[in-house]
Formats: sequence, structure tokens, C-alpha cells
Amino acid sequence: MKYSEWLNKVPQTLKDDAVWTVSAYRYALFLSDLCWHDVTKLIRDKRTTGLSSQMYDAVGSVGANLTEGYSRGSGRDRARFYEYSLGSARESRDWYFKARHLLSEKVATHRMEFLAEIIRLTLTMIPDQRGSQLREEPVTYHASPLSPEPDFPQSLLENVPMPD
Repeated sequence: MKYSEWLNKVPQTLKDDAVWTVSAYRYALFLSDLCWHDVTKLIRDKRTTGLSSQMYDAVGSVGANLTEGYSRGSGRDRARFYEYSLGSARESRDWYFKARHLLSEKVATHRMEFLAEIIRLTLTMIPDQRGSQLREEPVTYHASPLSPEPDFPQSLLENVPMPD
């Protein structure tokens, strides 16, 4: 699946909403569709039944909290939900690391790098809304090559491995 192909399948009602302009939201929504395929594979193995449920909830929470925050009236309130989204993205990355044995290193690495980019975007959104800096040391998330669309690596959008 490619991001450009996926975009054509997204219902217009989602694209017409103002939150669609938020890159991190679009990428989180794309990732949630990828995650559907990933958990479908994980659910087949009894050892990863619980993991698949936790991972799907965490990945879904990334976009859900972005939309919740986007709908808030104050910057501080928006920032709080963006922080929840950040936490969910980091949790999702952790679950993907744990799922790598069944998903394959290639799939898990792609998803973890994809999440790192969503984390990077979210880390820029929070201080912007809060009007101050985060209390954590700045971290540079690397993935290359960079694309023209908000520095999101094109390779993560177009060369998307899927579980067997």
C-alpha cells in the first residue's frame, strides 16, 4: 500500500474537515490502516493476542487524540491532547518493537520509523500550542530521504512493507 493510493480511498467527509490539514493526523490515520493488517497477522498467534489489541488501541489513539486536541478552544487544552497523542505514538512504537518477531524486522522497522516521524511532528505542535518549550531534551528523529511534505520521508510513504 502506498500513501498516495491510500489518499484516494479516504472518504471526502474526512478530507473536508479542518483537522485534515494537520499532517500528523493524516499520517496517524494512514498508520491506523496499516496497523489493521499488522494486527490481523498478530491475532493469529496466541502469544500475541493481547499485544495486538494493545497495539491497535495505541495506534488508534494517536489520531484520536490529535482530533480531540484540534477541536479544543485553548492552546493549553490542545497541547494536553497533543501530549496524549505523543504518548500513544511512543507506546505504539514500543508495541511494534515487541511484535517484530511475527511481523518481520522490515515491517516493524518501517512502522517504528513512521511513528518516529509522527513523534517529531507532534513534538513541534505541542510547544506551538502551549506557547512554551517542552520539559524534555530536544531529540532529533532521523529518517531519510526527506520529502517536500513537512519533512516526512517519502520512503516511509511509498515503500510500505506489509505483513505476509
